[in-house]
Amino acid sequence: MSRGSFLKATGAAGVAAAGSGGLLAVGASPAGAESCANMGRIQVPGAEVQETACLEDLTTAGTEDSGHTNRSDWEGLHAEGTENPTGVPGVQVDGHFPDDSSTNTNNGYNSDSQFVIRLPDEWNGKLVVTGAPGVRQQYANDFIIGDWVLSKGYAFASTDKGNTGVRFYATGQSPGDSVAEWHERVEELTRAAKVVVEQCYGREPERTYITGISNGGYLTRYALENTPELYDGGVDWEGTLFRAEGPNLLTYLPVTLRNYPSYRLTDDREAFDNIVEAGFPAESEFFWDEHYTIYWDLTQRIYREEFDPDYDGPLEAGVPFCQPGTPSCDADYDYDERPQEVRDAVRRVELTGDLGKPMITLHGTLDALLPISKNADAYEELVESAGRSDLHSYFVIEDGNHVDSFYDDYPDELRPILPCYRAAFEALEDSVENDRPLPEGGFVPRPEGGDIVNECSLEPERRRGRRSAERGRPGEAPRRERLGS
Repeated sequence: MSRGSFLKATGAAGVAAAGSGGLLAVGASPAGAESCANMGRIQVPGAEVQETACLEDLTTAGTEDSGHTNRSDWEGLHAEGTENPTGVPGVQVDGHFPDDSSTNTNNGYNSDSQFVIRLPDEWNGKLVVTGAPGVRQQYANDFIIGDWVLSKGYAFASTDKGNTGVRFYATGQSPGDSVAEWHERVEELTRAAKVVVEQCYGREPERTYITGISNGGYLTRYALENTPELYDGGVDWEGTLFRAEGPNLLTYLPVTLRNYPSYRLTDDREAFDNIVEAGFPAESEFFWDEHYTIYWDLTQRIYREEFDPDYDGPLEAGVPFCQPGTPSCDADYDYDERPQEVRDAVRRVELTGDLGKPMITLHGTLDALLPISKNADAYEELVESAGRSDLHSYFVIEDGNHVDSFYDDYPDELRPILPCYRAAFEALEDSVENDRPLPEGGFVPRPEGGDIVNECSLEPERRRGRRSAERGRPGEAPRRERLGS
C-alpha cells in the first residue's frame, strides 16, 4: 500500500484509524531472571479486562513480532529513516475499562476505552501518559513517543480516548459527548497507571508527564488546564484548538471545501486567497491536493457531525466531496450562522489557556490541516490572556507540517518535527526537575545541513519570530509542479 493510500485510511487529526490488531500473544519469554518480577501484583483499578505479558522488548521492534502492538495504529506518523531505540525488557498490560461502545476492535476485545501500559525493568521513577491522535487507537503513539520514553526508563500509558474511527461521534448521546469522553478516559488512565506503577515498583511515580500529537496535544493542554494536580508538566505537539467563538475546525475547514476545487480546476486567484485568509499557509499549496483528498473533507464532516448533527438532517456526516449548492453540503457550512446550541457543544470541551503546570508547545509553519495561526498562535494568546505565560514555552518549527511522513515525498519543502519534539521533552524535564524556568520559545529555523530526520536544536532564531501564513502567493510554477503531482 502506498503512503498516500495508507494515509487515506489512517490520517492524523481527523481521519480514520485503519485496521485492528489480532489477539495478543500472551506469555512471551521473559528477558531474564529479574525481569517482570512483580507482574503478578498488577491489577489495573477499574479495568474490565486486562492481560499482562513479560516481554523481551517493549519497543515496536519487539512488540510487532510478539503481537503486542498494531502497526496500523501508528503507521504514517513518522518519516522514513527515523532512528528509534530498541531492547527495553519489561511488562506490558493491555485491557479496557467498562464501555458500551465498540469502535475499537484491537486485541479481539470489541470494546472502546482500551489502554496499554508498559513498565520497563529499568525504571527511572517516572510516568508518561498520552492519548491517541486523531481518531486512532491506543497504540498510535508507540513509535513516535513510546519507544523513546521507554528507552529513557519511563513507564508509559496510552488510551484510545474512549472512541475511535470515522464514526467516533456515534458513541455519544448529545453533541460534544464523544470529545468530552476523551478527557474522562485520559484522567481515568492517569489515575489507574499511577496505581499500577506503585504495584510494579513499590512506589508512586516521582514525576508524571502528559504529552501527545494533534488531538493528543489538545488532550495535553486540556489536562494541564483542568486536572493539573495529576501531572508535573507536558509537551503539546501541534494540538487542536476548540473554541466556542472560534477558531476551531468548523470555522476554517469549510473554506477549503468551498474554494479548493475551483482553485484546482481553474487556478482561481480569489479561491486561493480565500484559503490563505482562512489561515492556511500560502507556502503549503504544493500539498493542498493531498490535504483535500485525505484530510479536509473527512475531518470537517465527522467533527461537524459531533458538534452539529442537525446540519445535515437525517444524513450522517454529510455528503463526501460535495460541491457548494448541494443540499446538506459541508462546503456551505457557516459556523457563525448555526444555532447557539452548536457553540454550547463546543464550549463544553474548549480550551482556555489557564494552565496549571508547565507546558511546551511545538507547531510547524506549514501545517496544512491545523493551520498554525488558528491553533498554536491562537492558543498562545489564550495563555497570555489567562496570565499563564510563565508556564508556557512555544516553539515554531520552520517547514514543519502536521504529519512527518510527508517529508518522504517533499524533502526539499518540509522537515520532520519529531526530533524537535524530543528536544522539547528533554527541555521540559530539565525545567521541572531542576526547578528552572522553561526555555524561551521562538522561531526554530530549518537547518542547512545535518540529519534533519533525527536531529533538532531548539535554539530559537528570535522570540515570536514565527513566519506568517500570509507571505504571498507562490510563483507561477507549472501547475503539476505546484501540486506535487
